[in-house]
Amino acid sequence: ALVTGANGFLGVALTERLMARQEGPVRCLVRSGSQKERLERVVSTGSGAEIVTGALASPEAAAAAIEGADVVYHLAASLRGSTADLFLGTVVTSKNLLEAVRLSDRRPRIVLVSSFSVYGVAGLRRGSLVDELTPLEPHPELRDPYAQAKLRQELLFREYAERLSLPLVVLRPGVIYGPEGGAMSTRVGLSLPGIFLHLGGGNPLPLSYVANCAEAIAVAGSTAEAEGQTVNVVDDAPLSSRSYLRRFKRDVGSFRSLYVPYPVLLGLAHGVRWYHRHSRGQLPALLTPYRVASTWKRTRFENGRLRKLGWSPPFSTDEGLRRTFERLKERREAGERVP
Repeated sequence: ALVTGANGFLGVALTERLMARQEGPVRCLVRSGSQKERLERVVSTGSGAEIVTGALASPEAAAAAIEGADVVYHLAASLRGSTADLFLGTVVTSKNLLEAVRLSDRRPRIVLVSSFSVYGVAGLRRGSLVDELTPLEPHPELRDPYAQAKLRQELLFREYAERLSLPLVVLRPGVIYGPEGGAMSTRVGLSLPGIFLHLGGGNPLPLSYVANCAEAIAVAGSTAEAEGQTVNVVDDAPLSSRSYLRRFKRDVGSFRSLYVPYPVLLGLAHGVRWYHRHSRGQLPALLTPYRVASTWKRTRFENGRLRKLGWSPPFSTDEGLRRTFERLKERREAGERVP
């Protein structure tokens, strides 16, 4: 198995799960100069995994990475930066990987880790169920660059899978959280200087504890029934944004927050868009009605298709939150800004 982006938050957890399942050797691809201390600690705890320095900067470089691989777990993607950086780290590297597969005489199973951000939820009614049949985003130009890049990445994999008859599995995780991850998803709210804007209210959060998500990815790579499927990855018993924030304050530490109801937020977004147009761009249109609806409109989630593949979460939501908040509290006490 090859794991791209192996030194990332999810990549380290996946490497750990693959080692625990003992289904074969694991090659962890890490770019030169990247931090890999956590990955090295995981790899050193057992056998069956190796760290390889490499990149997907070209089809030739990607060919060296995938040589001999029966399964490719593609996690590598850019999470932040300019639009150009996001497309370079997410779309261009993916195309290099796919071109390497095209030029190879092997057809490994590819497990692509996509994102909930590819769904077109802005046009759904409040309270709608978001499942694997929900349409993809019809207006990516109205979304943030990350959502645009992830959508283009997924479409690219589907194009190559159809053309080359690749055994492809697409996983769409919700909010991945864990001890070494971020403190607060934007689905809960936004952190401003001196105050946290709570925007999620009673919305269910599509939480996926990092080890549970890693187990889902490992199942997708080893289960025959997964081939050709698209699968949402969320944990059981979704927690509301309000409950998450309340527990965070209790277990990690309190801070000032202001709840902004969805209708007020939507009205504010309309005002920002109006001023952006009439001021000829003096105020950036960072908050638009479409982005607000895409992020904070209430929707529901379920994991029935993932369960049918035989996935069982190693950790309950309660245990995942406990482990995460204990570590976040340590990080806060050490001086880190959380959230």
